[in-house]
Amino acid sequence: MNVLAHPQKVRLGQAQAAAPIIALRDIRKTFHRGDMAVEVLHGISLDIYPGEFVAIMGASGSGKSTLMNLIGLLDRPTSGSYRFDGEEVSSLDADGRALLRRQAFGFIFQQYNLLSTETATGNVEMPAVYAGMPRSKRLERARALLSKLGLGERLDHKPSQLSGGQQQRVSIARALMNGGAVILADEPTGALDSKSGAEVMQLLHELNAQGHTILLITHDHEVAAQAKRIIEIKDGMVVSDRVQDSSPPPVEPKRPVRPATRPGFAAFDLLEACRMALQALRSNLLRTLLTLLGIIIGVASVVAMLAIGEGAQKSVLDRINAMGSNLLLVRPGAPNLRRVDGVTATLVAADADAIMQLPNVAAAVPEYPGSVTVRVGNRDYVTQVNATTAPFPQARDWPVAEGIFFTDNDVKDYAPVAVIGQTVLKNLFPDGGNPIGRYILLNNIPFQVIGIMTPKGATPWGADQDDIIYVPLSTGMLRLFGQRYVKTITIEVEDVSRIDDTQEEVRQLLMARHKAEDFQIRNMASIIATAMETQSTLTILLGSIAAISLLVGGIGVMNIMLVSVTERTREIGVRMATGARRMNILTQFNAEALAICTLGGLIGVALGLAVTWTFGFFGRPVVFSPEPVLLAFFCAFATGLLFGYLPARKAADLDPVVALAAE
Repeated sequence: MNVLAHPQKVRLGQAQAAAPIIALRDIRKTFHRGDMAVEVLHGISLDIYPGEFVAIMGASGSGKSTLMNLIGLLDRPTSGSYRFDGEEVSSLDADGRALLRRQAFGFIFQQYNLLSTETATGNVEMPAVYAGMPRSKRLERARALLSKLGLGERLDHKPSQLSGGQQQRVSIARALMNGGAVILADEPTGALDSKSGAEVMQLLHELNAQGHTILLITHDHEVAAQAKRIIEIKDGMVVSDRVQDSSPPPVEPKRPVRPATRPGFAAFDLLEACRMALQALRSNLLRTLLTLLGIIIGVASVVAMLAIGEGAQKSVLDRINAMGSNLLLVRPGAPNLRRVDGVTATLVAADADAIMQLPNVAAAVPEYPGSVTVRVGNRDYVTQVNATTAPFPQARDWPVAEGIFFTDNDVKDYAPVAVIGQTVLKNLFPDGGNPIGRYILLNNIPFQVIGIMTPKGATPWGADQDDIIYVPLSTGMLRLFGQRYVKTITIEVEDVSRIDDTQEEVRQLLMARHKAEDFQIRNMASIIATAMETQSTLTILLGSIAAISLLVGGIGVMNIMLVSVTERTREIGVRMATGARRMNILTQFNAEALAICTLGGLIGVALGLAVTWTFGFFGRPVVFSPEPVLLAFFCAFATGLLFGYLPARKAADLDPVVALAAE
């Protein structure tokens, strides 16, 4: 029998007709470059049996590396049948091929393809990460494999700290991490000196003796001669297939352990993705910090601007509320109305009494303000006097600080009593004496001070509300102003939600009393609503500017992640070769973007709160509330999710064989 002509028969005899672990039938591979189609493999058929040590040899461009990529499921054939361990695998999807690579194959590359950011242990444990092995177990196994290969003292060394031979040993340990029933060695000695190359070949012989199936890709005849079987490829076809050693393997050949069902994505995968993402970001710290800066500025802007905007809105609202947000102001106001001594002759105190009878009216206060000269001793002072009624403090939400406000009986009795504001107090009694019980002259008419109003501050248009004196309506109109018509009726409503209905009822009542609409009603709630709407618009404007900052930061994240994918294309290929599925790659790169944006969000929130506190410290109105903080943080998180997805998807969609070939 001619061994060269019938190598399969010899192997069938030695393996007792064992089924091949790899069976290729009429495998063809065509590459397309534009409109040109180039067929690299021309109908290759061969069987590889468990426990064999096979060298696939050929010159550069012969198609041997393409064949190895197809066998290792890094690429798929254009046509033909590929059965692995009895199952057709040529049509598996990307995740199916990744799972089979993880369970069955171990790769040893000519250029080692170790991750420069990982230690020797980290590189070796990588396949087990994607297999779902717990961290403690995979670390223990990785260290044991490295120690067995003579690298026990190099566990924490990075590839740059190892020699070529040591790096290849790390690559071999990585190939064995998940079992490596089939070892695919692509020119494993090509980048090594003769001594290191001999050591690597010795390791491959030992692995074969332990039951591993070895496929060695080489162009070196001396290296190929050490295999038990040599398959020679030329121009994409098998031109020679000969067995040099037909002795059976000393142990039972290893077979891949394949789970019954395809594993899903677990929380474990997410935790590992986060860990790898943080490690990748830490390895390029400067770029990470610059990317963080955009997110930090955006989030800090959102937090600070919304807090400052809400503070300004609250400040304006407080000032308007000081005037009364639940008030209706009735004033005379219609063309060609009769005027008496410069006062529009429309409203009288009896109108306020009638309004008090309406539902939802808590108080109706007639008012007649006017200017008077006040004298205390030899000190004169010009100020405003407001002749009004007892419910005034309730309606205006303006309590007395000291003493009392005049009563309804004081109004009925025309009592000459007065309650003064804080500014009047300071001007008339600068020595700080207690004015309550003392007399002051209003237009040379004596009034006794019975109370002091609490500080009110300025109106939104700048008038000093504390520069005023209050006297009973009856006394003021008779003895100070000589009037029977009032200038204003202030109405306090009980339920602000019904203020519009109450306004209409007041209008109908006064029209019935006056037989004409000779008055105007101003709704303070509408003024507040307008002010709030205006301020809200300004707040939205500020928030939009801050959101644009965050958007720019997100675009920066996407740009950096796209650059990262380009720079780490070979790393992605290595991870895929060791069993990473598309979801693993997608999750890892998305986790990197999320880590940047989450960390940037936390720092940005802290910075934004610090800026807000600083504004508040210097007296600017600010509002600390959790909503803008949570909004800014989750916007940063969403930015990472959104802008990180495209680069992550680009990474996940890479073809393993193309990624491994990247420079």
